[in-house]
Amino acid sequence: MSSVETPREVRAEAKYVRMSPRKARLVAEHIRGRSVPEARAVLAFTSREAAGAIGKVLHSAVSNAEANHGLAEERLYIKAAYVDGGPVLKRWRARARGRVARIRKRTCHITVLLAPVAQEAPAAEPQTTAVAEETPKPKRKTSTAAKKTSTAARKRKTAPTKKKGATS
Repeated sequence: MSSVETPREVRAEAKYVRMSPRKARLVAEHIRGRSVPEARAVLAFTSREAAGAIGKVLHSAVSNAEANHGLAEERLYIKAAYVDGGPVLKRWRARARGRVARIRKRTCHITVLLAPVAQEAPAAEPQTTAVAEETPKPKRKTSTAAKKTSTAARKRKTAPTKKKGATS
């Protein structure tokens, strides 16, 4: 009987999305490292436009994993989600006195990488040795400079202070 190897990661990307990469990165940070159902919930309640675009890419990556590799959505987590800058469309707008204001219409490439969650091995009880329990921890040594500053700080706290408005 041959064992079926699962892929290390499944990938989906959307290119030339008409959105600023900086704004899309803010949403991508929210889902990085989460399970797929949890990430879908986060995206559903995120009120930014980038959440819709990233949600489509996540849906595509999950579909790729299910169709091509037979992985269930519940067993996947987001290994990486990143947004790279794409080409910038440069436009202009007329301003006063014959001048021009530049408008940059930015695009981005959104990439989502999914990986299967590692199966948890049964937890073994940690073995403790009697030697480790009996040895005392070494005491922390303080330097003489630290002692001097601590005594100087104590003297400042206990020194009487002059009242405001009082003249000597």
